[in-house]
Amino acid sequence: MTNVLTYTYRGRDAAGKKVSGSVDGASEAGATMRLRSMGIQPETVRAAGSGLNKEISLSGLFKKKVGLKDLAVMSRQLATMISSGLALMRALSILAEQSENPTLAETIDQVRKDVESGLSLSDAIAKHELIFPPLFINLVRAGETGGFLEDSLKSVAENYEKEVKLRGTIKSALTYPVVVLIMAILGMIGMIVFIVPVFKAMFEGLGGELPLPTQFLVVLSESAPFWLPALILALIVFSVWWGRNKHKPEVRSFVDPLKLKAPVFGQLATKIAIARFTRNFGTMMKSGVPILQALSIVGATSGNYVIEKALVNVQESVRQGRSIAAPLADEPVFPSMVTQMISVGEDSGSLETMLSKISDFYDAEVESTTEQLTALIEPLMIAFMGVLLGGMIVALYLPVFNIFTLIE
Repeated sequence: MTNVLTYTYRGRDAAGKKVSGSVDGASEAGATMRLRSMGIQPETVRAAGSGLNKEISLSGLFKKKVGLKDLAVMSRQLATMISSGLALMRALSILAEQSENPTLAETIDQVRKDVESGLSLSDAIAKHELIFPPLFINLVRAGETGGFLEDSLKSVAENYEKEVKLRGTIKSALTYPVVVLIMAILGMIGMIVFIVPVFKAMFEGLGGELPLPTQFLVVLSESAPFWLPALILALIVFSVWWGRNKHKPEVRSFVDPLKLKAPVFGQLATKIAIARFTRNFGTMMKSGVPILQALSIVGATSGNYVIEKALVNVQESVRQGRSIAAPLADEPVFPSMVTQMISVGEDSGSLETMLSKISDFYDAEVESTTEQLTALIEPLMIAFMGVLLGGMIVALYLPVFNIFTLIE
């Protein structure tokens, strides 16, 4: 007699809404097939209670992270092997052997074993949701369902390659000002802790009253044993808190709008969010993902709470049979060019083409804006360092001008 087990699942129904619950089945593959017969596309299916029985290993804390570049390379290699007529099992074995990332290699090998046991590729990778993002899982599932897995994998690769390039552009814009700012702060702290006490001892031997800027530096130096450890502790506490809470809706609802309104980087943040949204949405539409499901996923992958909330309104509009462009036009974060092009794409039946053109345009805009900001920030940061450190040096040397008077 076959033992019937209970499996917990998370997935999406026919309308694209997230659902979760439990289902009985003789095996994981059987439970997955039963869910599909119920009109549910499962994302994860696990034996009930398996999460409590997992062995805790310290080595898991030191696993190398799987980045978008690793997923892009894997997707392109898998698409190439499948298009060459290689069997899926053999292709997965090759990927597991030649992957340079040990964490990804181990995951691919587990995916291969799950596929060998009867799971589909999309269901097998959905079991590793910390490695494979929802965009990846749903594009693979759409490719399997429609019989164009190779094209879906190529779309994944192209999407992630553009995302990697976009992130590289952002990093190049932020690296210089961040490094200069850190150097300026460390230089200021070094002067307060080590140099100001030397000047203080010299001035005390001469007598007389110190200028106000010099007195301020002396007070900072004397109180450094108190405020410096407190500052370091506060930074550590904030970093830990931010790492644990930055993805919470209440935090994002406050921080993300500020990002879009920031004086210098707000325009860049807006262009990045629009480029990411249109590129991901266009890729999923091109790969045949249902529109409601695609809207739910691209909202979460846009990287900005403002766009995510806007897409909730778009989902409701589409669910009621209305257009995508109309609710987007009511959101100030979307320029009129974007909403007009999406409206034309809807009317002409070429929405994915329009989304691709918008994402290409904003990718170029991000690159151009980054170059302009870099050219603007360099002299501003040099001036900032000059004012900060130069002001401290002037404050230290102000009493020197009175030395001869004091000696007389």
